[in-house]
Amino acid sequence: MTLSTILEWLEGTALAGLIQESLYGFPAVVAVHILGLMLSVGTLLWVDLRLLGLCLRTRRVAEIYRGLAPWFAAGFAMMFASGVVLFTAFATAAYANVFFRMKIVAIVLAALNAVAFHRLSGRSATWDTAPQPPAAVRIAGLISLVLWVGVIVAGRMMSYTMFSAP
Repeated sequence: MTLSTILEWLEGTALAGLIQESLYGFPAVVAVHILGLMLSVGTLLWVDLRLLGLCLRTRRVAEIYRGLAPWFAAGFAMMFASGVVLFTAFATAAYANVFFRMKIVAIVLAALNAVAFHRLSGRSATWDTAPQPPAAVRIAGLISLVLWVGVIVAGRMMSYTMFSAP
């Protein structure tokens, strides 16, 4: 079975048909996707800004992270689930779209950045209360912000390039 066969099979599923053909399927899933984006990236933004030392400087990083983690995790779950549904409905067009590929690469890099931060920079709690975290921590926060902006921009560009009239 080739990749193109799998993509075409996805587009032929009942779920894909619901999104492609129903009056409210596509707008409802896109709305969930955008709400998930707002919840996940909107709350993660505060963690990244604290890592950069730009806001909430009197609060411990761990306190901010623990308080917001359930929110950005729930938002990411919404965003991921709705993204899978949208991909199912438009798999061949999405896979062929350069912005889809850029978006996936940015998401993977954001995940790797988070893992690296937690394994390396996040281990030491000596800087947790410092108003200005060390350079490695600030770099991790900046990389996260840049990558999530890239995800958002690539996602918007997908919409403009996949669904425009030929």
